[in-house]
Amino acid sequence: MTRVLITGVRGKTGHPLAEQLAAREGVEVLGGSADPAAVSIDGVRPVAFSWDDPSTWSAATAGIDAMYLVRPDLAQAPELIEKLLAVTPADVKVTLLSELDADSLGQGSWAMRAEDVVRQGEHRWTVLRPSWFMQVFTDRRYYRDELAREGTLTFPASGAEVAWIDARDIAAVAVRALLEDGHDGKTYELSGPAALTLSRTAELLSGAVGKTVAHQDIPIDDAVGGFSGFERDMFTVTFERIRDGVFATVTGTVEEVTGSPARSLETFLADVAPLD
Repeated sequence: MTRVLITGVRGKTGHPLAEQLAAREGVEVLGGSADPAAVSIDGVRPVAFSWDDPSTWSAATAGIDAMYLVRPDLAQAPELIEKLLAVTPADVKVTLLSELDADSLGQGSWAMRAEDVVRQGEHRWTVLRPSWFMQVFTDRRYYRDELAREGTLTFPASGAEVAWIDARDIAAVAVRALLEDGHDGKTYELSGPAALTLSRTAELLSGAVGKTVAHQDIPIDDAVGGFSGFERDMFTVTFERIRDGVFATVTGTVEEVTGSPARSLETFLADVAPLD
C-alpha cells in the first residue's frame, strides 16, 4: 500500500489528483485540509493539515510514502516549506506544485526559493511548473460569475497569449511523479496544447456561457486594484509575465509523461458547459 498526502486536497489540482489516486489499486490517499470535515472525496481519508498550524504537520506526514506539496501563496512560503520538510520522514517522495518558467523570475525570487528548498533537501523530489489553469473560468473566485453575468473576460494581456492547462492534466502528471520511478530530480514545464489570445479565449468561452463573451483588456494596476501587500505583488508579477509572453509557451510534457495529450480549452469547456 502506497500512502500519499495531498497538502491542498480541496484545491484546483488537489481535488482531481485525489480522485485519480483514489482510483488506483494499492493507494491510500490522505486529503490534507485546514477543515477536514469539508473533505468529501470518495476514497480519500481527510487529515488535518494547515500552513497556519505547524502542530498538524507531523501527524499528517507520519507514515506516508509520497507527498503532493501545493506551494502556499504566502510571503513566507519558502520558510514554511523548509519547516514542513524538516518534520517529514526522509524517505518520502515530494512533488512540488510551482509555476511555469520560474527561472525567469530570478534565482532569489520567492518562487525559486520555494523550489530550491525542495531541491536542496534530503527528499527525492519532482517539480511541476504549470501554465494558468483552465479552472479559473469555472471558479466563482475568479471569472465564472463575470462571464455568466456580464459576458466579459476582464484580463490584462496586451495582446499576449496563454497556453491554458486543465488541472486534471497537471494531476495526471503528478500521479506518475508520486507513484512511479523515473521522475526523481525532474522539473516538468506543463502547458495545454495551444497558446490562445484572450480574444480567442473569449470566443471559445461564449459557447460555454451561451452568449457572446468579449475580452476587455485593462491595465495591470486595475486588475490588482482589489489586492494589497504580498498578494498584490504576486498577481502583478504574474500578469507582467503573461504580458511578456511567458505563459504562451507550449510544451508536450503532459503527453510525454502520461501518454495522453493535454486537453484543449474546447474539450475542457465541453465538459463543464453550461457556465451559469
